[in-house]
Amino acid sequence: MYLYGASGHAKVIIDLLQKAGIRVDYLIDDNPAVTSLSGYEVRHTYSGEQPLIISIGSNRVRKLIASRLGARYITAIHPTAVVATSARIGEGSVVMAGAVIQADARIGRHAIINTGASVDHECQLGDFVHISPHSTLCGNVHVGEGTWVGAGSTVIQGVKIGAWSVIGAGSVVTRDVPDGTLYVTSRSALRRVCYSSTLREMQAITLPAPQQSSPADRDEER
Repeated sequence: MYLYGASGHAKVIIDLLQKAGIRVDYLIDDNPAVTSLSGYEVRHTYSGEQPLIISIGSNRVRKLIASRLGARYITAIHPTAVVATSARIGEGSVVMAGAVIQADARIGRHAIINTGASVDHECQLGDFVHISPHSTLCGNVHVGEGTWVGAGSTVIQGVKIGAWSVIGAGSVVTRDVPDGTLYVTSRSALRRVCYSSTLREMQAITLPAPQQSSPADRDEER
């Protein structure tokens, strides 16, 4: 088991994998100044190591890396997370401690369901989404590819959030949010389309076809 990316997000994934009984061999990172993390060696050249998790918090960077590696990925779920048997989680995604994913939810590839986040029944989350700590998605919420839902946010039932948008921390989302939009609520709601260049860049990237997991890889997943 290998991680691509050696920063704070990787530390959390290392702890998750350790608690799940999954061995980490070493990490890979593009920064030559980083030589170790949490007691693990960090190498600086990717040589086809797999299975892999891209352990980088930036949704954009995760997609850029996934588009060029063509690796085989596993899904990692913390032992204290609660995941309904009918939920489905894509390859390369991570579900952190205390997260809850309810019935018939669908999580895309390389997504992050962070500490204590709640994804309720029939939610549909695209690839490269990040649901930050202690955010709540009520039932049947749709979140487009690459969108970041900030810490402590609440999205009410049935809302649709577009691709490559950002929901500011602590926001309450009661209406649909278009693609490429910053949405922040405090005393009043602010919506501003400001990620159009990122949206165009990411929509132009095509990911390699998923590789079939081996039996050994499936044994490592929950």
